[in-house]
Amino acid sequence: MNCKSYVFFLISVFIMTACQWKLKPNADDEEALVVVKRYDRIESLYLTTGDFSALQQMETDYPMETRTLIENVLKLGTVNDHEVNNRFLAFFQNPKLQTIISDAEAQYANMDDINLQLQQAFKKLCEQIPGFPIPEIYSQITALDQSIIIGDGTVGISLDKYLGQDYELYKDYYNAQQRASMTRNSIVPDCISFYLISLYPMNDFEARTQEERDLHMGKMMWVTNYAIGKRFFKSDYINKIDAYMLRHPSISIEQLLKMNDYSGMGV
Repeated sequence: MNCKSYVFFLISVFIMTACQWKLKPNADDEEALVVVKRYDRIESLYLTTGDFSALQQMETDYPMETRTLIENVLKLGTVNDHEVNNRFLAFFQNPKLQTIISDAEAQYANMDDINLQLQQAFKKLCEQIPGFPIPEIYSQITALDQSIIIGDGTVGISLDKYLGQDYELYKDYYNAQQRASMTRNSIVPDCISFYLISLYPMNDFEARTQEERDLHMGKMMWVTNYAIGKRFFKSDYINKIDAYMLRHPSISIEQLLKMNDYSGMGV
């Protein structure tokens, strides 16, 4: 994985999608509430059959998710536009997109493993960070647009971006290095890292040196590795954060995340 490319991608997505947060409060059993909402199933039903009742359910049960998808991700117009639903449906009639929808629904018919991993990761973060806010997490299909969408108290997972590095249709659009991170195993680390970036943005980002920016992102990935219990992300900057934390065992995860002075971390 090219860490610098990944870092740039994370920053770009956050800048494009950041907004005010309305998060659920933390609680002792909060981790039990981290279950991926299957918006993708209703969305897929509408996009493959044109079922009007599915569209109504999308608009009624998932108004924010539907607005974000149509207006901000696909940029098809406003949800109040009388023709936008027709454009939405027509957009996905491309045979390749129909195949992707079908394959995504087949691969992710069961997401129990992902739910469990998210529960465990958020539990560890809640134990380390008092009052840590937990977002609602949902799955969707975005026509290969963005992997993770940060919204108003939500984290959206684009299942069509996680169909595996050997997925045949990816080869038309992505190189081998890019495809290496488009796997089921990447979903939970991506969710956690994107979410942490949104909660702990870097102060004066534009004025910072590239090394400071890389250390900031390395910090987020280091905490993500801690939360998921394995070294998923690897880079020299993550190693520098690791060394810093070994030298300063009294510094908490929360203090590390809030830290904006990188002078002692290798700068």
